[in-house]
Amino acid sequence: MNLGLGLYRDSLTEDNFRFARQAGATHVIVHLVDYFKGTNPRLSSGSELEGWGTATNQGKLWSYEELIDIKKVIEAHGLKWEAIENFDPSHWSDILLDGPKKKEQIEGLKGIIRDVGKAGIPIIGYNFSIAGVWGWIKEPIGRGGAVSLLFDEQKIDMNQRIPNGMVWNMVYDPAAPKGRVPNISSNELWERVRYFLEEIVPVAEESGVRMAAHPDDPPVDSLRGTARLVNQPHKYQRLLDLVPSYSNGLEFCLGTIQEMREGDIYESLDKYSRQGNICYVHFRNVKGKVPRYKEVFVDEGDIDMIRVLRILKKNNYRGVLIPDHTPEMSCSASWHAGMAFALGYMKGAIQAVQMAYL
Repeated sequence: MNLGLGLYRDSLTEDNFRFARQAGATHVIVHLVDYFKGTNPRLSSGSELEGWGTATNQGKLWSYEELIDIKKVIEAHGLKWEAIENFDPSHWSDILLDGPKKKEQIEGLKGIIRDVGKAGIPIIGYNFSIAGVWGWIKEPIGRGGAVSLLFDEQKIDMNQRIPNGMVWNMVYDPAAPKGRVPNISSNELWERVRYFLEEIVPVAEESGVRMAAHPDDPPVDSLRGTARLVNQPHKYQRLLDLVPSYSNGLEFCLGTIQEMREGDIYESLDKYSRQGNICYVHFRNVKGKVPRYKEVFVDEGDIDMIRVLRILKKNNYRGVLIPDHTPEMSCSASWHAGMAFALGYMKGAIQAVQMAYL
C-alpha cells in the first residue's frame, strides 16, 4: 500500500510537492480541472449550491507535452504521478448529456487517454454524473469547531434543476439559452455510460491505462432531476460487467460507500479488492448516511479504518490511498494542517497493519 496526496492544478507547486514528501507521501493524484483554486485550497472554491465555477476549455485538450512537463516536476521531488482525477466538464459535456458533439468529444477523450498512456500515467479517475458533487453545506461542525461538509436533504432543494450550459456543477457554456437540463432517468444514464465505456475501454487497454470510476456523492437516487449511477455498492459490479476489462476499474471512495443507504462497506471492499478491481482509494471518514451525514476527521467516524487496511493488506492491495479531503483545521494553513493530520494517521496505521503481517 502506498501513501498519496491529491493536488489540484493551482496547487502543483514546489512547496506542495515538498509538503507531500515531508508528510510521507510517495505518490500524487492530480486534478487538472480548475474547480479548486489556490495553492492552499479550501474544501471548495465556489458555492456548493450555485456551482464551482466555469470550465470553458472546449478544444483545449490536455497534451502529451503538458503532461510530461508536469510529470518531470513531480518526479524531480521524488514523487510518482499515479492518476489524473476527472475529465474537464467542457471536454465531455455532450457525452454526459447525450448532446450533438458526443462523438467529437469521445474522440478527444481517446486522444487524452493515448497521451496519458504515452506519458506513463497509469490511471484516469472519472465520475460519470450529470449533477456531480452538489448539495454539501460548509459549517463549523467538525471536532473542535473545524469547518467541514454536511449533507442534509432537509436543508436543500433536491429537485433544483440544472441550468442549461452546466454539467457536473460547472458552467461549460455561459451563453447557453435559458432553460433547464431535462430529467434524466436511470436507464438513460446507464445507456450513456455503456456507450462511454464501449468506446473508451479498448483505447485504455491499448494505452496501458486503467479507467477508475468514482461512486456518486451524495449517493442519493436522484439529484436535481437526474439519476445517479453508482449510489449503492452493488452497482459498481454492474459497471464492471458492462465492459469486462482490467482497464475498467474502480476508484474506491470509502466515505461515499459508507454514506450509502444499503450495503456493507467491509464486504464491498473485500469483494472488489479481492477481484483486483480497485485502482486507488479515497481514505476518508464520515458520520451518518443518506439522507444526513457529515465528513469528519479520519480517526473518529463510522468507518473502522484499521479494519479497512487489514482487508486491503489481506487481499494484497498494492495501490495508492489518499486523504481525498478532510475537515479544515483552525490555522493559517487550514488545508495543509488537515492533510498533515490525515497523512500522519494513515502513515502510522499502514505501518502498524503491515508490521502485523510480518
